[in-house]
Amino acid sequence: MISSMTGYGSASRQVSLGAGIVADLQLEVRAVNSRFLDLSFRLPDECRAAEPALRELAVQQLTRGKVEFRAVWRINSSGKSTTATAEVSQSLSQERCNALQVLAAQVQTQFTNAAPLSIADVLRWPGMVSEPRGDEEVWVAATLAAGTAALQALVETRAAEGQALAAVLQQITTQMRLIVEQIEPQIPEFVQQYQLKLTARLTEALASQASSGQHAPAIAAEVLERIRQEVVLYAVRIDVAEEFARLKTHFQAVETALKAKGPVGKRLDFLMQELNREANTLSSKSAAVACTSAALELKLLIEQMREQVQNLE
Repeated sequence: MISSMTGYGSASRQVSLGAGIVADLQLEVRAVNSRFLDLSFRLPDECRAAEPALRELAVQQLTRGKVEFRAVWRINSSGKSTTATAEVSQSLSQERCNALQVLAAQVQTQFTNAAPLSIADVLRWPGMVSEPRGDEEVWVAATLAAGTAALQALVETRAAEGQALAAVLQQITTQMRLIVEQIEPQIPEFVQQYQLKLTARLTEALASQASSGQHAPAIAAEVLERIRQEVVLYAVRIDVAEEFARLKTHFQAVETALKAKGPVGKRLDFLMQELNREANTLSSKSAAVACTSAALELKLLIEQMREQVQNLE
């Protein structure tokens, strides 16, 4: 299925830390547009070991987009107050306390005027406060489970948005087809109108030369030859049959891509360039207001498609 490059997914899992303490792990996956697949991870230390496996999962399911994995966790209070939970889940290291007390006494001996340690100083000492962390295998398993579920949710949202974008692109392609179908049959009429205009100019020129007493047959032949050349040049100039044929071919290629499976963003982006090139050529060859307006309308619709195609994987 066609997918967008933007999307979001999240999932949560519980991690047992021991002593009846449970942590709630929340993992989110966000994706935005990018030319290639760009993965980034913002994981706590407990989840860091799961990063290679998460990266492999993402590579298997995604081909383009800037994708960010972000995880956070907190102690599950299970209906108890946060303070009570903190008392249960955190404890002071007696070994660290004893070591710090010895060091503080030695400093006081050397520097009698040194201020004693405050409670805040003691708590900030590295390793003084310990929290239950749980086993690394448990964290990895929970992170992978949450990451897999979040990634699946991301894929589903990208697919849903991709289908919506495909419908929009199909609608725009249909509008462009109608423009070509309306203007293409009018091209012979534009040529005929120009021929009639030149014929009127010929008649006027011959009448003017006859009234001035000049040699009418020679002048008439010269004017006729000039007008014939003008008609030929004009016909070549507005011969846009090849442009119309290529536009129709590109329309068909777009519709085929929209019905295909898998990533099509880069292919559609290339087709937008080709469509725009043909619309520019059509505009430059145009010698009729209606044809110029049609070319401008095509360019506007192509630009709208290009903006939408930038979101497709």
